[in-house]
Amino acid sequence: MAPPAIHKAPSAGTVPHYLTDYDSARRQFTWQQERRSLAGDLDSGLNMAHEAIDRWVERGQGGRIAARFIDRNWGRADVTYAELQGSARKFANVLGSLGIGRGAAVATLLGRVPELFSVALGTLEAGKVFCSLFSAFGPEPLKTRLQLGHLQVLVTTDGFYRRKVAAIRDTLPELRHVLIVREDSKEPLPPGTADFAQLMSRASDTYETAPTRDTDVALLHFTSGTTGKPKGVTLTHAAVVAQHATSQLVLDLHPGEVFWCTADPGWVTGIAYGLIGPLTCGATLIVDREEFDPRRWYRILAEEAINVWYTAPTAIRMLMKAGTPLARERSYPRLRHMASVGEPLNAEAVIWGVEALGMPFHDTWWQTETGSIMIANFPACEVLPGSMGRAVPGIEAQVVRRAPGGKLEIVESPEEVGEIALRPGWPSMFSSYLENPERYQASFIDGWYLAGDLARRDREGYFWFIGRADDVIKSSGHLISPFEVESALMTHPAVAQAGVIGVPDPIAGQAVKAFVELRDGFEPTEELRRKIMGHARRQLGAVVAPREIAFEQSLPRTRSGKIMRRLLRARELGLPQGDLSTLEGNA
Repeated sequence: MAPPAIHKAPSAGTVPHYLTDYDSARRQFTWQQERRSLAGDLDSGLNMAHEAIDRWVERGQGGRIAARFIDRNWGRADVTYAELQGSARKFANVLGSLGIGRGAAVATLLGRVPELFSVALGTLEAGKVFCSLFSAFGPEPLKTRLQLGHLQVLVTTDGFYRRKVAAIRDTLPELRHVLIVREDSKEPLPPGTADFAQLMSRASDTYETAPTRDTDVALLHFTSGTTGKPKGVTLTHAAVVAQHATSQLVLDLHPGEVFWCTADPGWVTGIAYGLIGPLTCGATLIVDREEFDPRRWYRILAEEAINVWYTAPTAIRMLMKAGTPLARERSYPRLRHMASVGEPLNAEAVIWGVEALGMPFHDTWWQTETGSIMIANFPACEVLPGSMGRAVPGIEAQVVRRAPGGKLEIVESPEEVGEIALRPGWPSMFSSYLENPERYQASFIDGWYLAGDLARRDREGYFWFIGRADDVIKSSGHLISPFEVESALMTHPAVAQAGVIGVPDPIAGQAVKAFVELRDGFEPTEELRRKIMGHARRQLGAVVAPREIAFEQSLPRTRSGKIMRRLLRARELGLPQGDLSTLEGNA
């Protein structure tokens, strides 16, 4: 039996919700009206950076704090909207001085630092394409993404450069400029790089925002597929309309409120809702430069007087593991809304939010390809623990199945499982898979975008997540490609073949497990297991590398030689093995 619905009582003195009547909001909502609420003229075109920072300065609100950065020792650095605009325009001028043309792609390999904000907004201001790379990636995943994205500029730290980029630099002929954010001024600047701070100090903070059309590409994100290279997903400047609307309707952000999104900026959430969307709402962003620590997080929630908090199920489960008494050591009188993103949120975590913090976590669902939240539990509506929520106003979402002949049909039964499908037309819908138009076209059938996630929909319109329709591993909110991990493992001299699956993990949701077939002459010892594990971590980074390696005498293959991950998963989890007619060795 499902847990009972949670009716969230509004706190005294809080601001009114943007969405109070769900059905009425859906009837009245139009994307054109949402676009008009921003500064962009309907005849000219939107620019993400202009909507995020420039319009607040133009309205005389440049003195409002845009972001507060908290370092390891609790030092705080505030950046106003006007200061952020100035640094963004400086970087736009830096790109001009380097001869970077319109539409070129600029990447960051940085942690949660002020320079990332300057680069992201300056790149968008200049009409170029911004790409944030996950700083925990190892050299090989970085090389793949830098090559696939044709990145011309990379902004990174001297430490990241030496550990991750220097060895692959010669394989990246299109990477024209590497700008270094100095962590240690005593160390010499790496050869072939330039000092970011020096370039910024010489640049003017006067810049006229480049005219951009709604259809111009603004952001490049990478998401992993089940086979082959990671997918390069492009979003246009029009995505700011949906990111702004959902920051209001789903996250309920108001001007001047304090907002904390814990997502890493290397992922789409860290840009859409850790940067662009909240700034369009005039919020103050809290940016913690350190990694997860329960006591630290509770201190931030309390001392920074967080109003709205957007975090991941993995983090919530880790807080649960740390214990409810720790959460109750402090009080959080300003905290009024908590939301979750990145993977399905189990019902126990929703209920624990009420027990420990006085309110439920509100799950949300979306993808890199959708560019903004599509399905959500809204602040003023009842929460069904374990549910993804209902479709955002302006979004038509259904559960569909493939009928005989390949046509799609909407699933009518509330208990029947199908694939989540979205009707195209929302502003943040991805514009392409980079250099892969066939795959892009294959994502759309009969006028629907197929998300690849399985769900059921109840009679009230709430969606309930079932699982992925493919092999992508979702660990701590990160999408991990089995093929990418397998490829890295096979660069070790002892590994002949590798098969990678996701296995249940109480904290991360899923953990990466690898099954390895050794080359002749190697014995499956514990020492070799450790060496292969270390090799994978150096190649991929700790987040992507497998947590467990099992040796197999022979991996299950199809007759064409493809590793059968489905069979590995079934054997590991004790699931039905299904059709084995294509298994190598079967008659």
